[in-house]
Amino acid sequence: MSKNDELDPKGLARRNALKAGVAAGVGAALLPAPAAAAQGAESGGSKDELTFVNGRIHTMDDDNSVVSSVAIRDGRFVAVGNAANPGPGSNVINLHGRTVVPGLIESHTHFVSLANRPGYHVAQWELASNVAGVLAALAARRAAQPEVPPGQFITAMGAGTPRMFAELRLPFLAELDAAVPDRPVFLYQGGGGPARTNTLGKQFFESATAPLAGPCVVGADGTIAGGNPNMANRALYHLRIRQTFEDKKRSALDAMAFSASVGITAVLDQTLVAVATGTLDPASLDPQPTHALFNLNHYRMYDAWRALHREGKALIRLQINFLHNQGFIPELGDLDHQLPELRERLKNQFFFYGDDMLRNGAIGEWAAPFATPSNANGYAVWYESQRLVAKAGWRNENAQAGSPTSSAAIEQVVATYEAMDREFGIKELRWGLQHAAFATPDQLARLKALNCAVSMSGFTWLIGVPRADGLPNGPLYPQILASGIHAGLHEDGVHIAPHNPFFAMHYASTGLNVLGQQINPGQQISRQQALHAYTRANAWYLNRENDLGSIEVGKLADLVVLDRDYFSVSDADVRRTRPVLTVVDGKIAYDAGVV
Repeated sequence: MSKNDELDPKGLARRNALKAGVAAGVGAALLPAPAAAAQGAESGGSKDELTFVNGRIHTMDDDNSVVSSVAIRDGRFVAVGNAANPGPGSNVINLHGRTVVPGLIESHTHFVSLANRPGYHVAQWELASNVAGVLAALAARRAAQPEVPPGQFITAMGAGTPRMFAELRLPFLAELDAAVPDRPVFLYQGGGGPARTNTLGKQFFESATAPLAGPCVVGADGTIAGGNPNMANRALYHLRIRQTFEDKKRSALDAMAFSASVGITAVLDQTLVAVATGTLDPASLDPQPTHALFNLNHYRMYDAWRALHREGKALIRLQINFLHNQGFIPELGDLDHQLPELRERLKNQFFFYGDDMLRNGAIGEWAAPFATPSNANGYAVWYESQRLVAKAGWRNENAQAGSPTSSAAIEQVVATYEAMDREFGIKELRWGLQHAAFATPDQLARLKALNCAVSMSGFTWLIGVPRADGLPNGPLYPQILASGIHAGLHEDGVHIAPHNPFFAMHYASTGLNVLGQQINPGQQISRQQALHAYTRANAWYLNRENDLGSIEVGKLADLVVLDRDYFSVSDADVRRTRPVLTVVDGKIAYDAGVV
């Protein structure tokens, strides 16, 4: 142990965690060998200072300055320009002309699900373009060190859906056996299945028993069906109840390492859709055989991340919104007794509370399930939830996209925000509208007048197809940006879409879906605008524009060195853009061993 390590045990803990996390998250042909990644991380992270020289550093400041050098000390940018001289003992990194951008900020994700995946999870499958790529990622996980223990599952869940792969399917049992013959494998599609497994997995699921569920039905080709009954969710249950707390900590580290590997340095987590019971008992939300991938115990799902944060091992920044899913529950009685969880949250918790790596956010992506006036009880509860948040002085969000032919749901949100401002005053609270795909110019102007922001979705590339009427699938990006409202961009991973932000930026700038079809005609924005939405604009959306979103003196030192020039490569290569180095809080969080 060096003298510096003795003086900085927290830093040492983070570096050791980084080595483990990068090694655990490696995927063949998708990520570098773990030894190179770990070695680069330790050599870079062991310095108090980093100075990057000879680069094309896009600062995303007010002037969109591009400089060649930047210096970092104590987790902040201390010099930015063409002569950012290194201090004594600084670790100087020659970029050899590589493109650098600020750390990317994800303003709408359900990242906590990725951080709780059972098994030795392979998030990298979302970067594959065909079945061979998926199999390579699984095989690489098996080959990575530390070794997956005998009997332990290698898993890949959520973001990978057949539409992403050239064959439009998941691998079959025989293919999974060929890639990983000596460990059980479990692939789970989207948020609710179906799933696939290999021979060892089939043997486990067909004999698994637990207090709440017996064995699963597995097809000869390894298919575990969704539907009703949902055997894929039953299989998920059998894996979840076997997770230890150390398993969950490893999963959280893997998720952080993957996030850094795709350039995301901060996430605004919209938590998950909790089972809408009227109780506040956390035990009632423990895993059930019917729970989908997006159902977790929302009182306990951050425990592993919080433990890693206390140990100084967190690799990326986490900001937590609180999604409240209690609609009208008849057993609770009149309106004054509805929304028990939201009422307790607002009374007993601080908002925007924590530190630079982990803190609370606000209420979102909704305070209660959206309901229109035609559903009298549901609407009354939804409207009351807006009043409770406004009265408490919290930031608040609703998620409504509208459709190419209707913006009525967005109008309900905007009109309600205006009512809340008249009654309580919300202009200083920065309320938000998630998705906002088909907000009209009038609605955007009214939201802007309330000092609200929108976060534009970027996941339509995965699910959208050309419309018969020729209308765009949305979002209407140019119209939103022309309004002058603060407008971020998000991918909405990690169930309905991947986590990789370059997929969303590609869609925003091209309108092309995963099959290469134009599905958003006339609604493209520039790559610079898309990047601004993922950096400066998202920082504002998180109430953190003074600390994040650009490379400027005094701001927190998050940046990403890219493997190609995002601004000049072909449209196809935008989708293929990957970091070779990611820095979070002045420390190297991901290193491909290239720079």
